[in-house]
Amino acid sequence: MKVLEELKVKNVIISKQAEDSENFQKFVQIVNKRKIPVIIVESKAFDNSKKQNNNSIKNVDIICKEKIQIEKNIYFDFLWPDNQNLLNENALNNNSIVAKLHYNNFSCLFTGDIEEIAEKQILQEYKGNLHVLSSTVLKTAHHGSKTSSIQDFIEAVKPKISLIGVGENNKFGHPNDDVISRLENIGAKIYRTDKMGEIFIMVNSKGKIKIKKHIKCN
Repeated sequence: MKVLEELKVKNVIISKQAEDSENFQKFVQIVNKRKIPVIIVESKAFDNSKKQNNNSIKNVDIICKEKIQIEKNIYFDFLWPDNQNLLNENALNNNSIVAKLHYNNFSCLFTGDIEEIAEKQILQEYKGNLHVLSSTVLKTAHHGSKTSSIQDFIEAVKPKISLIGVGENNKFGHPNDDVISRLENIGAKIYRTDKMGEIFIMVNSKGKIKIKKHIKCN
């Protein structure tokens, strides 16, 4: 919510949410007040009556595993949730959006909070076509939790860079040491927000990557 309140957000992409939750209602108030368009990525397995619940958002579009063109050479591929393999809609972590951003030869795979069970289903979905997952940058799932980032999934993505969004000294012990080891063993360079603060990735048209780190002082 803080991002929506403090930054100039032009569009929002979210996965299926519990419409009766306090956080979702606050989200609806903000996007409606600021007239921000919202895209909801969900499974076609959800029936139309459930989709009607999203009418509280004034400017909304619902998609499933589609490609969204941002500019001529910039687009998103939405890989998950899947229209058949979607897990229980109450399993919010595993209903996270998995999307791949393409910009010329650069790519970044965003994995939300998916866990091992979703990673295995994604691998099965793209079996024989795993290059779909291969990405320059991996936004490591679920803050580097031990319940995510299984070996086969990391090997399929083959990231050169791994981003881990995680709070300093968090009570969950994220990121997990085994996850860090798996990423390091495939040659990924790891950037963590708990050690480096805000992380900015800039890519030019030739694919040259520049990374900036910024630690805020209290």
